[in-house]
Amino acid sequence: MTAYPPPPLRLAIVGPESCGKSTLAQALTASLNAAGVAACWVEEYARDYYAERVYAPTPDDVLAIARGQLAREAEAARHAEVLVCDSTVLTCVIWAEVAFGRAAPELAVLNRPRDYALTLLACPDLPWHPDPLRSHPDQRDWLYGLYRAALDKAGVAPVSIRGLGTARLAAALTAIRQAGLLKI
Repeated sequence: MTAYPPPPLRLAIVGPESCGKSTLAQALTASLNAAGVAACWVEEYARDYYAERVYAPTPDDVLAIARGQLAREAEAARHAEVLVCDSTVLTCVIWAEVAFGRAAPELAVLNRPRDYALTLLACPDLPWHPDPLRSHPDQRDWLYGLYRAALDKAGVAPVSIRGLGTARLAAALTAIRQAGLLKI
């Protein structure tokens, strides 16, 4: 059996841009709360990071975002039994590799994909929605492959989440049930 960090239970939602991660994280959190589980949505830190900055990322920015994401998780862990993490440090690692050709060694230390009891990998089967922080509308399948390869290398078997609308939420809830993580 895999040893996870102490409670709360952490669920990761990762994947390429514009694949419904935030929408799924919100819906999953609401569904868990409605089922009586004290769940908290850990929002993607990069959005707040760039809310008051010009979007011109540097390797230092990516590292700051990774640290900010982990700080959000730590804060949320004080108030919930389940964290629904809308992105993880893995996203920062992949972002650094794509944008700068490599990830800083510090990112590798912060990236701990095995700390999540379940990783949901959002598939690029949704229509692209432009956004100032998105830049790869035609490379989502390739990015999906990068996520899959990184998770495989880390020994994490993600559950691919596909479909439109409520199908994604249903798939996520089924994955949680099948993993025996929560009785919902």
